Amino acid sequence: MLRCLIMGAAGRDFHDFRTFFRSHPDFHVLAFTATQIPFIDARAFPQSLAGPGYEDDIPIYSEDRLPELIAELDIEFVFFAYSDVSHEDVMHKASVVEAAGASFVLLGPGHTELRSSKPVVALTATRTGAGKSPITQWLAKRLVEAGVRAVTIRHPMPYGNLSRQAVQRFASYADFETAECTIEEREEYEPYVRAGLVIFAGVDYAAILRAAEAEADVILWDGGNNDFPFVRPDLGIVVCDALRAGHETHYYPGETNLRRADVVVISKVSGARRAQLVALHETVARLRPTAEVIEADLEVTLDHPERVRGKRAIVVEDGPTVTHGGMGYGAGWIAATRHLARPVDPRSHAVGTIKETYARYPHLESILPAMGYSPEQIRELQETIEASGAEIVIDGSPADLSRLLDLRIPIANARYAFVQKNGPDLFELVMSRLPKRPA
Repeated sequence: MLRCLIMGAAGRDFHDFRTFFRSHPDFHVLAFTATQIPFIDARAFPQSLAGPGYEDDIPIYSEDRLPELIAELDIEFVFFAYSDVSHEDVMHKASVVEAAGASFVLLGPGHTELRSSKPVVALTATRTGAGKSPITQWLAKRLVEAGVRAVTIRHPMPYGNLSRQAVQRFASYADFETAECTIEEREEYEPYVRAGLVIFAGVDYAAILRAAEAEADVILWDGGNNDFPFVRPDLGIVVCDALRAGHETHYYPGETNLRRADVVVISKVSGARRAQLVALHETVARLRPTAEVIEADLEVTLDHPERVRGKRAIVVEDGPTVTHGGMGYGAGWIAATRHLARPVDPRSHAVGTIKETYARYPHLESILPAMGYSPEQIRELQETIEASGAEIVIDGSPADLSRLLDLRIPIANARYAFVQKNGPDLFELVMSRLPKRPA
């Protein structure tokens, strides 16, 4: 029996365990490590989800302990199982593993993708924050309006009790309360519910897929970070961020997605320089010449622009996009500048783990990441906002912070919306790949 450890971040790591490792019992997992996401390393992967061959829960440790864990547990193979990491950083981690005497392994789609009985359209990206979720939401709504039962499965975000999060279905705001969702989970699920759509997520993606298939004519996969899908797609749509041209070949596994793409959507084109667009088109033509290419924008709307002009505003942005995603701003900042707000600098008012976030991500300057991975961190987010002296909050998070924070300061919500600019019509491309329904 080969002694293994899985490096993860509460997502692909658990899925890889339930696909590859459960079907290859010669590889025995003694531990997981966790990184990227706060507060997820002080728990265990439950035996009830681990299955045969595991008599106890599998411990989860901080990735900082990786070398000592390899030694203490006599680990032979370390499997890397998370996303949105530069190619250079992946190989630094491989070097740490090999220096400790173990082998470093990456599992590919062939060993980890599930098969669906329904057509699957997967939306993935080359970087976190490229705009795949607004496109998935737009597509889901268009399909439902056309009479197609479209159900979305989201890349996992199981940051709480894993046993209770095996299969999650979200169709109402009450579902978020029942599941005790963090801000980060609500950022991904809430836009679907707001649009009257259904979205699934969790830990056990075989069971999740079966549940979604029971309600669907077509399955949409809304990817997390820049990971590749958990379900084999019939049509793969990959989103490249025009504002981060070059990243598509420098981050794992975003380049994998690009090299497999059927359709490439180049997003945020209006804000990009011509040189960025030319470079992206050249890269796509070189790495995936058979892909259809579409240019698009993420247009920003603000629900209460009259509240903003001339006011001291604290700008809150989607947490993952501006932290490990590396973006310095998002929809909130665009709305603030467009509507002539006076943004305040939140850094000097940050408390607790919010202050630690600024130290970890020094590129963040005039925006506040919507960090809320625990009740304590949500309270610290509220304290930071209230201490800022702002007259209004511009909420660029996809979640509705007014439902989570008890603020005395009014909130204006900034949202992204997908708008195609050129190329073959994306909706028609998708419809052409779906089986013809009986008249």
